[in-house]
Amino acid sequence: MKVVDSFGNAASYATTRLKARAHRKYIAQHATELSHLPSGEDRYQAALYFADEMVNAYQIRQWYEPFRQLAEHVPTVVITRLPATALALREECPLPVYFAPAIEDVERLVDTQDLRSVFYVNQNIRNFQMMRFNKPWHVFICHGESEKAYMWSNQLKAYDYVFSAGQAASDRLTKHLRNFDVMTRTFPVGRPQIDVEYLAPYSLNESLPTVLYAPTWEGDRPSMNYGSVRSHGMSLVDALIKDGGFNLIFRPHPRSGINSAEYRAAVQSIRDKLQLADSTASARFLFDDTAHWGWQWAKADVCITDISAVAYDFLATGKPMFVTTPISADATLIDSPALARVPALAQEDAVNVPTLARQAMAERNLELAEVVAYYFGDIQPGASMGRFIDASLQLIRGDGASGQ
Repeated sequence: MKVVDSFGNAASYATTRLKARAHRKYIAQHATELSHLPSGEDRYQAALYFADEMVNAYQIRQWYEPFRQLAEHVPTVVITRLPATALALREECPLPVYFAPAIEDVERLVDTQDLRSVFYVNQNIRNFQMMRFNKPWHVFICHGESEKAYMWSNQLKAYDYVFSAGQAASDRLTKHLRNFDVMTRTFPVGRPQIDVEYLAPYSLNESLPTVLYAPTWEGDRPSMNYGSVRSHGMSLVDALIKDGGFNLIFRPHPRSGINSAEYRAAVQSIRDKLQLADSTASARFLFDDTAHWGWQWAKADVCITDISAVAYDFLATGKPMFVTTPISADATLIDSPALARVPALAQEDAVNVPTLARQAMAERNLELAEVVAYYFGDIQPGASMGRFIDASLQLIRGDGASGQ
């Protein structure tokens, strides 16, 4: 019998039972730490809630640093509900982790702490177990910006406030949500992740500009066939290697090749090309499969991506970007005001990426700057992080207020 464990991996039933037993034993050994609740002035006032499995940890990882900075102002904790997640976050998260497997454990935290605001990164059904408590403000912060219907889900009405990216999000909510006062229930905070100083796991040739190529996967149906590895990737990687004037970070989607052996083979072929070129060139040619997403934004001068959430992540930096044009006639083209104004990269233009990248870095794209301002507001260094901290403290130290 095959099952999927809490990390999203296939495992036998017996193996999963053994892992669960090991988790319980380890948690028992660290019970004091994982169930610790401070007293006095150290009592928690803010909480980042994550009831999910580690397969979705990318959703909370991007919020580590903003909440670490918030913790410099008020005591802050991460609340998690699953044993494997509690153990993993204990190792990697810079904030204290409180393991609350049962609702009684959640009640103990609420009863003993000075909890003012709880923040949610997704719509896990267990969010509602936390949201039964009336005292803290419940704030949805999401895990990125996009045009997906998820961004205007009717579930947003359950939260007291929504931290949104900017005017685009406000317009989106106004258009799609009924009986929801956007002006009083949302705080535009931009994208605080762009104000984080990320430690890159690789060294680059700092004398050269860097291109980030971050394609999506092949999709699980024809309408989602946006992946460009086979159509654009081989040509643009060859062109950048031949040019030699750019570092290249190739970060394919982790699901690449799950449904297509040809797509998987193309990813592996690019990986082999990069490893061979990196061994002899002065530029760095990197295959990136690191867990954390964010350091790539800081290091890249230009991004090439597909129709995906990566486009919105990089858009917030204000740096030049190209979005590939899908070659599949079945791929659904998303109606996005942002992506409609970002330069497109056709398949036949992939060989010209070095020239296009240099032109993009040399020219200030005023139209793109307008799009960035519409989606994220002020992206000057520190502006987004400042808005996030200010909005959080306004709720934590006050009695709630109008957002905009």
